[in-house]
Amino acid sequence: MTAKRIEAIETSGAPIPNVPLAQATRYGDIVFTSGQVANDPVTGEFVGSGIEIETRRVLDNLTAVLDAAGSSIDRVLKATVFLTDVDDFAAFNSVYETYFPDRLPARSTFVVKLAGPFKVEIELVAAVKENA
Repeated sequence: MTAKRIEAIETSGAPIPNVPLAQATRYGDIVFTSGQVANDPVTGEFVGSGIEIETRRVLDNLTAVLDAAGSSIDRVLKATVFLTDVDDFAAFNSVYETYFPDRLPARSTFVVKLAGPFKVEIELVAAVKENA
């Protein structure tokens, strides 16, 4: 039996964290992303002005991380979503579902208090593309 390699993933396509964590960790054929918030990948600045804009930025950041790990948004198995306001749930869902047009992944959603001005944070678990 061959031991699976654990690999930290980092890409400039998503904000580089200023806290001690990897953007994602790849273990064999599975990728676990850290939670992403609505920060611009170039400036690192918060880009929110509403749940829809934040959700797009978060999912674009996660798409970049998954790509760097040899996966993609269409290979997401599980999403964990943290919202700060239950009243944002419907607007969040209207954006979220556009990123998964063919198949929705399993998902848990929690209403929480997030550090900073963020309305949403998302983390994903995805399968790696074959031969990646």
